Amino acid sequence: QVQLVESGGGLVQAGGSLRLSCAASGSVRSINTMGWFRQAPGKERELVATITSGGNTNYADSVKGRFTISRDNAKNAVDLQMNSLNVEDTAVYYCNYREFFRAPYWGQGTQVTVSA
Repeated sequence: QVQLVESGGGLVQAGGSLRLSCAASGSVRSINTMGWFRQAPGKERELVATITSGGNTNYADSVKGRFTISRDNAKNAVDLQMNSLNVEDTAVYYCNYREFFRAPYWGQGTQVTVSA
């Protein structure tokens, strides 16, 4: 089992910044991918950004240039720096952990609300 603990999130005005953090514990393998997904009311969960243990990143087109994902392999932690937030970024953000031949794990979710 892998446990994911998220922190950060909250309420911010449009144009502002927030930082999300997620730490993994338990049976974490050295080769894995961690990242963030989000789900807005009435919409499906969507990918925001992911990063492999080797440092390769992937971003949704909607956040490119505004969000930056990073990780600390020694701490099994991943951060998401979110800048220039807009109302469309309002959602519950979920930390995700996955590796080959294993079902993915999810955090409990943290609310990000951007006011106009």
